[in-house]
Amino acid sequence: MKIVFLGVGEAFDENQPNSSILVKSGKTNILLDCGFTVPPQVWRYNTDPDFLDAVYISHQHADHFFGLPALLLRMWECGRTRPFTIICQRGLKDSFTQFMNFAYKGFRKKFGYQINIIESRDNKTIKFNNLNLSFEKTIHSGENLAVKIVNGNKSFVYGGDGEPLRNTGFYQKLDLLVLETYFYDQKIIGHSSMISVMEFAKVNNAKLLAMTHINRDLRRDKILEIKNNLPKNIIIPEIFEEIIL
Repeated sequence: MKIVFLGVGEAFDENQPNSSILVKSGKTNILLDCGFTVPPQVWRYNTDPDFLDAVYISHQHADHFFGLPALLLRMWECGRTRPFTIICQRGLKDSFTQFMNFAYKGFRKKFGYQINIIESRDNKTIKFNNLNLSFEKTIHSGENLAVKIVNGNKSFVYGGDGEPLRNTGFYQKLDLLVLETYFYDQKIIGHSSMISVMEFAKVNNAKLLAMTHINRDLRRDKILEIKNNLPKNIIIPEIFEEIIL
């Protein structure tokens, strides 16, 4: 698998696009989260309307799913014909048509490709092409589901938003763990800190930890100092940085 960080920022960072990951595995390309600043990152990476097979939405906060209408319309405008899959929780699945009409009224009916919506649920596992996806709740202000993606003997977790649950096998012995860390050593409701996730990754024997969704002021003022003091198996990725598992 190849992991590409299309965005690494929090909701309101003026310099960093919303956190979003592209997963490339064989002929399968899945986008993880699509906030309002993510679609231009997708197009900068690849303008082919058939490039993506699916998108996973971790939860219904704008910086994680408000980019969907623009993404879908551009694929239609550029001539996509093959089906596209959205993997999301029931709330978005049930309100998807209303959501699309709110953004671009009437355009959904013009699409020349089929949209399939698969429901994600806590402790559920689904198979999508050559990938196995499973989900687990995190501690967040909205119901967020971390996703674990397994391809052969390689596995990684993208946490979306929120503090991961403790004492669970979901996170153990991963090749890559991607978690949001809003502040350095301060926990706020619904978000992790760098210190807490570094300890979490160590306890769960993650081979590599990537920290994203960092507070914009912390990133501006302290990020170089923090990066220079991290162990080799912990990174703060930049946009378009790639990891091969």
